[in-house]
Amino acid sequence: MLRNLWHNERGIEGLPIRLVIALVVGIACLSVMMNVIGGFDGLGSTELDTDPQPEIVEAGETVGVEVTVLDPGGDPVQNATVVATGDSAQLNGIRTVDTDENGTATFENVTPELQPNQDRGTIELSIRPPSDGDYTDDRENTGILVIDS
Repeated sequence: MLRNLWHNERGIEGLPIRLVIALVVGIACLSVMMNVIGGFDGLGSTELDTDPQPEIVEAGETVGVEVTVLDPGGDPVQNATVVATGDSAQLNGIRTVDTDENGTATFENVTPELQPNQDRGTIELSIRPPSDGDYTDDRENTGILVIDS
């Protein structure tokens, strides 16, 4: 019997091409299933972004900044928490404000500073999404540009 298998030249004749076909069909089926799953709103999450006004402030100037939290459709999101921290510009501590029913968080008395020989910097804005929705904040948000006066 072992001798018959040894001389049988058809043993692996179609095996490599069958493996390739099975792999291609498997990947195609997986792709279709992932598209179906991704199409359900209940299984996905919505990325949020910020819209600060003003977007540009001068260093050393005390200003009020209104930050609107928006979903991908441009609709405001209420009950989110906006966190402002100094990035390449310095901010006196970490500031947090919750958004109102219009999706706007108002930071009062913001006084950003720049390092010596620095002509610009940024204030980073991050979002803590409300707990009553399927929101996330995984990507970088629009920040505030600080320029030398």
